[in-house]
Amino acid sequence: MCGVAGWVDFGRDLTDQRDVLRGMTATMACRGPDAEGVWGDRHALLGHRRLAVIDLTTGRQPMRSAATADGGRPAAVLTFSGEVYNYRELRAALAARGQVFRTESDTEVVLCAYLEWGPGFVERLDGMYGFALWDTRTEELLLVRDRLGVKPLFYHPTPRGVLFGSEPKAVLAHPGAGAVVDLDGMREMFALAKTPGHAVYRGLREVAPGHVVRLGRTGLRSRAYWTLPTTEHTDPPADTVGTVRELLDDAVGRQLVADVPRCSLLSGGLDSSAVTALAARRLAARDEGPLATFAVDFAGDERETTTAYLPPAGRAGGTGAAPDGSPDRPYAHAVAAHTGTRHTDIVLPVTAPADPLHRTTALTARDLPVGRGERDTSLYLLFKAVRRHSTVALSGEAADELFGGYGWFHDPRAVAAGTFPWLGTGGPGFADTLDRLLDPGLRKRLDLDTYRRDRYRDAIAEVEHLPGVTDARERRMREVGHLALTRFLPRLLDRKDRMSMATGLEARVPFCDHRLVGYVYNTPWAMKTQDGREKSLLRAATRDLLPAAVADRRKSPYPSTPHRGYTEAVRGQFAELLADPGRPVHGLLDAEWARRTARAGAASALDDYLARYGMETALLLDAWLRRYPVRLEL
Repeated sequence: MCGVAGWVDFGRDLTDQRDVLRGMTATMACRGPDAEGVWGDRHALLGHRRLAVIDLTTGRQPMRSAATADGGRPAAVLTFSGEVYNYRELRAALAARGQVFRTESDTEVVLCAYLEWGPGFVERLDGMYGFALWDTRTEELLLVRDRLGVKPLFYHPTPRGVLFGSEPKAVLAHPGAGAVVDLDGMREMFALAKTPGHAVYRGLREVAPGHVVRLGRTGLRSRAYWTLPTTEHTDPPADTVGTVRELLDDAVGRQLVADVPRCSLLSGGLDSSAVTALAARRLAARDEGPLATFAVDFAGDERETTTAYLPPAGRAGGTGAAPDGSPDRPYAHAVAAHTGTRHTDIVLPVTAPADPLHRTTALTARDLPVGRGERDTSLYLLFKAVRRHSTVALSGEAADELFGGYGWFHDPRAVAAGTFPWLGTGGPGFADTLDRLLDPGLRKRLDLDTYRRDRYRDAIAEVEHLPGVTDARERRMREVGHLALTRFLPRLLDRKDRMSMATGLEARVPFCDHRLVGYVYNTPWAMKTQDGREKSLLRAATRDLLPAAVADRRKSPYPSTPHRGYTEAVRGQFAELLADPGRPVHGLLDAEWARRTARAGAASALDDYLARYGMETALLLDAWLRRYPVRLEL
């Protein structure tokens, strides 16, 4: 995995601006600790930071094609971040058409595919990627992002060109790009639903998943090369289960390709256990030794570190379907023993996620104060520990969104709420907490209810229903599935990418295989819940791989630490913030909410959990305003 950056300007000569580009790429050194490179032409500069995963010796970037027939410049130059899982098949097809390869990298396959097939080559790619390709012959730039948006890519249009980068910080490092957040950006930051293409900072855009942005002298335009397909599902239940198993197994196999150590993140839940079991079988069949697996847990009194403080199913933004409240460790150990993996528990001190240094590191990785408190920091600390052993990690992300694992999929109130279902369960939740912590005047100007309602309406308008399907339940659940994959999942993928790449770890997500996504998305809801439980289809497809206790385990959310030591640490830092009138966040906070929240104790465990979330958010906002040269125009 890598970081890309660049600058195109048709109105000036950029040949003496390489130092500016080096400054942009340097902001992403953590994404690419193994090498850096810069390529320049009169109107284009491309930069790259490399994390070597495939072809460790000859895959350096930016990668140039062979020189043109007259011996001049290369026809095209590529700066690439990500992995193309079908690069071997594409390489064989291109070689048969006369393309000659100088390396063993997937990057060169992408470059040659463009030269052979033109801009339509993106439809042939299977992988996770965010890359830029400059055609020196036509002086056109392509910015391309994978179908589900696993890998990020941002751009900032300028009067005569564009700036781009894998992360906002790369673009904002350019002297011509200002870190300005206005009311619209603040609304998106607090919406709790991702708007495709929106990047919060004024002028900054995100290449939407499954899109190509094309820049030439005539201007900039964006087109979708993939969206969630709408097709009739005709397979009977048994065949559907078999196809899901086949597609998932193939996705895991493809994503094991690497020239560096690999591992799997194993929580002991259904999703990560299925991926781990399939990966372990693949490696065993190839006699490549046991798969390494890792899990995160918190030290301390186990009675105080379970999920007891997590909101009930369907509450507070939807954390899970009837979470079982049991610690992950016994289940992870059972899967490791069952599949023969080499397992390691990463045990964190309960107060480690409250360390301001770790919080700032997570904030720097995300460029925005949009995290979930200790969930971001603990994920970062897990990845940091894993990186000491492996460079590539498989993860179970996206299974809940695809197969219906969250509580709000099964909560009639949430499904019928007429808003994003993770916000529509009634009672207090994350959205309510965010609204309450804001200064009343700012809250009124933001009008978050209207913003969320408008964004929901836009999202629903994208859903294509099958003609002839009149069952109201099936139609609504297609909408809920679409919302989960296009508005909820991107927030989790962003977190996974930023926290992993902050440590130089490449996280891969087999459940985001677009073939699997397209197939399951079109499977009727009745078939996805065939046994009356969440993720019935996935459980049926993988049950034979797992211990019975794991296959039958109810959904358990990502480990959280309600330990009083963590909560007290957060409350103490929040009290220090309130005692310092010079802290910049005071202008954003409701003073009465802050005073009330700072007092220890709450009416219920849920109230205490949400109060902690509010304090964590305030601390993140404060760190953001102090660390970044951000200007608020509210």
